[in-house]
Amino acid sequence: MTEVAWNPLYGAPVYPAERYAALTRRVSGILKTNNDVLLVQAEAVVALEAVATSLARPGLSVLNIVTSPYGNWFGQWLRRGGTHVVDIVAQPGLPIELDAITVALDINPNVSVMALVHAESASGILNPLPEIIALAKARSIVTIVDAVASVGGHSLDVDALGIDIAVIGPQKALGGPAGVSALSVSRHAWELVLHDDAPRDSILSLADLKAWVDAGRGVLPGTPAPLEFFALEASLDQVEAEGLAQIIARHEKAASASRAGLTALGTSLWVPAGQGSNLVTTVLLPSELGSASVIAFAAGLGVELTPGVGAGLSHLMRINHTGARASFPTVLANVVAYGAALRRAGFPANIGAASEAVTKSYGG
Repeated sequence: MTEVAWNPLYGAPVYPAERYAALTRRVSGILKTNNDVLLVQAEAVVALEAVATSLARPGLSVLNIVTSPYGNWFGQWLRRGGTHVVDIVAQPGLPIELDAITVALDINPNVSVMALVHAESASGILNPLPEIIALAKARSIVTIVDAVASVGGHSLDVDALGIDIAVIGPQKALGGPAGVSALSVSRHAWELVLHDDAPRDSILSLADLKAWVDAGRGVLPGTPAPLEFFALEASLDQVEAEGLAQIIARHEKAASASRAGLTALGTSLWVPAGQGSNLVTTVLLPSELGSASVIAFAAGLGVELTPGVGAGLSHLMRINHTGARASFPTVLANVVAYGAALRRAGFPANIGAASEAVTKSYGG
């Protein structure tokens, strides 16, 4: 029998039951909310599906703002449960227009829930969250916000804005694990979730997690994965040590420097800075240039560039400055690698000016 070397990941101790409540309090601080915070033992897409599955039922009408594949999925999960879903679909890779929401609400006065994604990692855009929530609150509509790609990169004050359900994952700007997620639920949202046919005995059941909250937030239903919760705890330690405001500022700086460098390079930003995510910047590829060759060339330099995600977005290139990547060395490397890829393909790229612009943005 082959002897297996000892690994600290083997035989991980059980995560202490009394620390789950502390975890939720720490997440509450990040979200700035007094609403109930739930922990989901899976990546954030499962938490999003749990929200849709727990809410869905015949007679419920939801306005679903679609700015990426995630919005499409959310609508599908709602329809699966018999919900009447009104989709508002933005132009490919662009933020939603506020006028489109107003028109949809006027046409559909029975809408009682609105769902949207705050920032889109798929296209690098930012939806105008405060204005959208204000439109919903004016009509007493419950709001659901996918903040997975915005928390830690943008200001997110759940209670001040009046967000009813906010779903987050720690794996992006917060630099944490991907296998656990969290969401906050307001009293008004619970009134919709805890209906007679709400799913039970399921990882997709928010009702089960409400029972966990009411019982004092001890051991989670099912068999908790201890490594994920220890990793979440460690990532929250890092967040608190750096400070959430500083993490947001670091992402703002990375976004600003990336856009300054790419503009100096001579490339076309996909959206204006005010409509862009602080975690990802997207640029418009020259029409004659395919993304695969750019990605391969950058990879040879040790830099990861990725294409836009979603229908009709293959002409975009995503420059990632999320989490640990929100730093001067990575931002500079991203911009230089993209410029070098353009030059190699025969397109002009002022790498010197771009490098100077990035450096100047960082105070150099």
